[in-house]
Amino acid sequence: MKRDTLTLAVTQMPCSWDIEANLARAETLVREAAAAGATLILLQELFETPYFCSEQNPDHLTLARPFQTNPLIARFAALAAELQVVLPLSFFERTERQFFNSMAMIDATGEILGLYRKTHIPDGRGYQEKFYFTPGDTGFRVWNTAAGCIGVGICWDQWFPETARSMALMGADVLLYPTAIGSEPQDPSVDSKPHWQRTMQGHAAANMCILAASNRIGTENVGAEMSFYGGSFIADETGAKLAEMGAAPGIAIATVDLDAIRRRRAAWGLFRDRRPEHYRPLT
Repeated sequence: MKRDTLTLAVTQMPCSWDIEANLARAETLVREAAAAGATLILLQELFETPYFCSEQNPDHLTLARPFQTNPLIARFAALAAELQVVLPLSFFERTERQFFNSMAMIDATGEILGLYRKTHIPDGRGYQEKFYFTPGDTGFRVWNTAAGCIGVGICWDQWFPETARSMALMGADVLLYPTAIGSEPQDPSVDSKPHWQRTMQGHAAANMCILAASNRIGTENVGAEMSFYGGSFIADETGAKLAEMGAAPGIAIATVDLDAIRRRRAAWGLFRDRRPEHYRPLT
């Protein structure tokens, strides 16, 4: 019987105010991952620029672009079509009166399947996203792509089990989280990386889905000095890490058997034995 296998990759890189250099670096990583056999490639959150949310500066709002006419999306849609890869793409979106932290799902044909807007918006020292982003209005979404049924949350979404469970209930085989996380300005002694990884490993295990997170690296000075620790990784359906990166730029890659995982998930009974009538405290 033919197996439904998937080779997926996560990437990580530093970002500067040289936007063209950032895009070229991201494109190089996508090409490297595709050459290694990946057909689903995850870039980090808001890779077009440094992480500007470390300060409240209205000038940064000029970085936002509309979804429909965004040259970033057009460029990477062409790249996805050329390489025949699925490429979820994080970007800063502007509508007539609102701004969103958004993701465009690009299929392996270059077709843009739709849009997800980040649901959970953090606010704290170094992560002042409520100044820039309206909470997303799309709801959680999944897409049937050439790489399988894919669900994507964005950074702070990854801390909420409801995000992962919602996407899993909608049929996601793979849960993806483009991310920007690093030092904690309110307490430089805090290393959130193990907690960050374990939270998502739990989502993978609780939903028996493949999960991948792509983080940025490097030190940035935009209002506050932030050091991003990387640690991008891929977890299997038990939460075990299949691939993990340190703090260097590059890619990590893994191959999984989605057909076998679907059978194990069905046999395990996690979704059979749910009792949503008793989950009213969640709402």
